[in-house]
Amino acid sequence: MRVFIAVEISNEKILEKIQTFQKNVKINAKPTRVDQIHFTLQFLGEIDDEKCQQVQNVLNEISFSQFDISLRSVGGFPNLKNPRVIWVGLEKDGARKLTNLANEIGTKLTKLGFEKDKKFKPHLTVFRVKKRIESVSSIMKDFEAMEFGTETVSKIKLKKSVLSPKGPEYSDLLEVNAK
Repeated sequence: MRVFIAVEISNEKILEKIQTFQKNVKINAKPTRVDQIHFTLQFLGEIDDEKCQQVQNVLNEISFSQFDISLRSVGGFPNLKNPRVIWVGLEKDGARKLTNLANEIGTKLTKLGFEKDKKFKPHLTVFRVKKRIESVSSIMKDFEAMEFGTETVSKIKLKKSVLSPKGPEYSDLLEVNAK
């Protein structure tokens, strides 16, 4: 099964603002469904049931306190001149806390043979660009400083991803709450 570890957005006001942003930005890209918007802390790829159980055991040992993150600003990977992904970012303190959590998870999972992900960049993917599009720098200028709201990170989830022609379908395999 194809799995990843995530922090989901549960604040409805944030999700509404993201949806409004997606409707107002006129670019040739596929918006991420709001029920699928999340921070990927670690992508694990295809694993079998035994490895999945080992991952769950490791995640159950993770201890973290809940913290707030403020979502603001937009950007693109690799950049806004030739984007493949359009994202919503975080302010510095929340980005640091989320990065620390992702790094702790990554370090613990190396014991199971997983390689640490490339440098973690906290972001919510809000658009995927399928075909090459023109630079969106000028369009995004209006949204650079946009505030999306504050989310309390109080749980992490192990998620299963099933790819389909309509896009990925996610389901929860495990939820670990802050202590």
